[in-house]
Amino acid sequence: MRFFPDFHKFVIQNNPTFVVMHFENNPQLKLAFEFINYTNQNLFLTGKAGTGKTTFLKNLRKVSPKRMIVVAPTGVAAINAGGVTIHSFFQLPFGPQIPQNAVKTDFFSSTSGTEKTGRINRFSRNKINLIRSMDLLVIDEISMVRSDVLDAIDATLRRFKNRYLPFGGVQLLMIGDLQQLAPVIKEEDWNILGKYYETGYFFSSHALKKSDFVGIELEHIYRQSEQEFIDLLNKVRNNEMDSDDLQLLNNQYQPGFSPSDEEGYIALTTHNYQAKRINDEHLKSLSTKAHRFKCRVEGDFPDYSYPADEILEIKTGAQVMFLKNDTSIEKRYYNGKIGKVIQIEENQIEVLCPDETEPIIVEADVWENTRYNLNEKTGEIVEDVVGRFFQHPLKLAWAITIHKSQGLTFEKAIIDAKQSFAHGQVYVALSRCKSLNGLVLSTPLNPESVINDKTVTSFTHRVEQNQPNDEVLEKHRKEYELLLINELFDFKPLTRTIGYLLRIWEENQTSLMGNLQTELKNLLLPVQQEMIDIAEKFRPQTKKLVSEFGFADKNHPLQERLQKASAYFLDKLQNLLETPIEQSGFETDNRAVRKRIADLLGQIETEIKVKRAGLELASNEFSVGGYLEARALASIEKPATKARKQAAALNISHPAFYNQLLEWREKKSQETGMEESQILRQKVMLEIAESLPSTAAELKKVKGMGGKKMEQFGQDILALILDFRQKKGMDIPLNAKEEVEIAGLNTKEITLALFKKGLKPNEIAQKRNFAISTVEGHLSHFVSRGELDIFELIDRDRYETIARCLQEKQENENSADVKNKLGNEYSYSEIRLVMADFYK
Repeated sequence: MRFFPDFHKFVIQNNPTFVVMHFENNPQLKLAFEFINYTNQNLFLTGKAGTGKTTFLKNLRKVSPKRMIVVAPTGVAAINAGGVTIHSFFQLPFGPQIPQNAVKTDFFSSTSGTEKTGRINRFSRNKINLIRSMDLLVIDEISMVRSDVLDAIDATLRRFKNRYLPFGGVQLLMIGDLQQLAPVIKEEDWNILGKYYETGYFFSSHALKKSDFVGIELEHIYRQSEQEFIDLLNKVRNNEMDSDDLQLLNNQYQPGFSPSDEEGYIALTTHNYQAKRINDEHLKSLSTKAHRFKCRVEGDFPDYSYPADEILEIKTGAQVMFLKNDTSIEKRYYNGKIGKVIQIEENQIEVLCPDETEPIIVEADVWENTRYNLNEKTGEIVEDVVGRFFQHPLKLAWAITIHKSQGLTFEKAIIDAKQSFAHGQVYVALSRCKSLNGLVLSTPLNPESVINDKTVTSFTHRVEQNQPNDEVLEKHRKEYELLLINELFDFKPLTRTIGYLLRIWEENQTSLMGNLQTELKNLLLPVQQEMIDIAEKFRPQTKKLVSEFGFADKNHPLQERLQKASAYFLDKLQNLLETPIEQSGFETDNRAVRKRIADLLGQIETEIKVKRAGLELASNEFSVGGYLEARALASIEKPATKARKQAAALNISHPAFYNQLLEWREKKSQETGMEESQILRQKVMLEIAESLPSTAAELKKVKGMGGKKMEQFGQDILALILDFRQKKGMDIPLNAKEEVEIAGLNTKEITLALFKKGLKPNEIAQKRNFAISTVEGHLSHFVSRGELDIFELIDRDRYETIARCLQEKQENENSADVKNKLGNEYSYSEIRLVMADFYK
């Protein structure tokens, strides 16, 4: 999404139909559009059926400069809105969401399934960045969203955006008509939620009550044009019908009405079983051949989101309804259009609609399931297609349920609403029709059939009575600009995060090392005096300039003041924050503490990056759109880097070598898949960097470098040490190469290496300060493994004499018995060597 300095000009150039059809004839639509694009006010956009709410959203997605995410409560609603489901995007469990203190715990408790305790969902880095860069959250079909679900959304947004603001400071656009479909709440769920909420409707959300939101009702009705019918629908909607109104409706009752298919009537029923029975009976009565078209699914497209039948069973003569708008240039059909199948050939279905002479050839169409992702290079929110659903966009349409008819428009409908059971159901059914003459009641309505919720009516009435005007819009627009300017020059959140990191450090200081704590402590006072205090004095000046000279785009005194202030704070940002933090670092072997400190340090660096981006923009020219874009781009957190470790060893004798060890350990971790602390612990590296042992024996004496560690990494580490010592002009052993070679060897391997260099066993024993028997034992080990030729240690004649004796040895005889037989001319060492070879 891009920002445009002249937004209205862009809209007119790119979507003139939208402007002509809606803005010029619909002041409420224009007002809603400007509230979304020029303020941060949460907006509840409502309106009677047919007032263009769906069209508004489609066009808003095309032209709004704000980074938006569109969600809906159900899979089908999400597909139709071009968004994703609430539960999938926010990773919410199904079932009641028990509200907790979101600021302290950042999570909701779920009673879904076996989950009885608080839980924190893990979000991918891309999803977190997506949320952090979001300006606007659109919730379509808000009437179906429960209050607890809206509070769970609030908790997630606070967790990743601003924990101190409702919905994390993200602007909400809630679209829907409360007088239509209500949220589905099971009795057992309400037994739980009723303890926390006044009602299950979204407007009972605790977070929404704390936020400042405006409501705009769209009044211009596009679906109906007969004023008498419009007035009647309004009375049904508001539960204001009297006996005359009821009689006017019941005049449409026609008992036994059975139109021909050519007339194009569709029956609207309250229950699924009624619609299925009607469709099955009509289809069965046709004598033509049945055809079955199975859908095709690619990628991720869950069955609960299927927008059409998985298997479409159809016959020539069947009455059908189109399930989506024609995307071709002809625009021959729309979602809800009724027609009759006149021919079926292979993968084509020909449909003839009432009052038309040319049939529509219908082939399989595609619906796409999208997933939001963040392009981290451009900062744009992109919609990736993760799945596709292919099916003919048709369904049997002698009857459908009232619930599934929402959002559709019919020329002619037969309504059976006597068994209505939910709030708004009768209104939804009646308002699908374009005219009163196109409406037929199969059963008469009684007052009890029209079910309305008084709580909803009361809330809707308050919205109607308190709608904003242009003056309120201008007030909120100025407040929004001033809010963003104040946000730009507010450095207190930065110091709060730094303070929190310092508290974590103090709690874990025994396991931490480095200069990060010192650097952060030292910068707090100058930041307070030279940035925060100065910004506080600057705040009244900007407020006065906005009040006197208006919006920022034409406020030259404000722009000049912002440019000077930005230059000042950019310099302070560099010297007081960026440079000290770049020169600081930390290290710890405690994995949990490392992650916590690294995350907080990453958050601080991201906040500084956001400040820099905003100040650089304002140093040229401040604009709302430009600032939002700069902020969103800068708020994308990059993967944590290892560079912050480099200053962690400044308080030891050889910090440069310690940093080499760090780099070596990181590389080894990547090669082996081992944790860095498993390769070499921090304390071991500190002692090595402090003492710089120059021989394998000295290195082995370092606590933590014995045994297996020496075998695994001794050669690498000693080679690093000797190279460092040589470059620094320090002493190194004359046999440095030999020392490196033996550094990674165990004690037996060292004996073998010395033997292969020409040393005799007695010389090895003297060099290593071992008993001769120990050296001979080492060599016997390699003879038994076939790695050392026995005849390098004993001549062939003596070998054969000992071997013959071993062949004649009885089972109960031992090496002492063999020695007695051989006499004093032969040593135990020789006997053991031959035994090692003989029995290998």
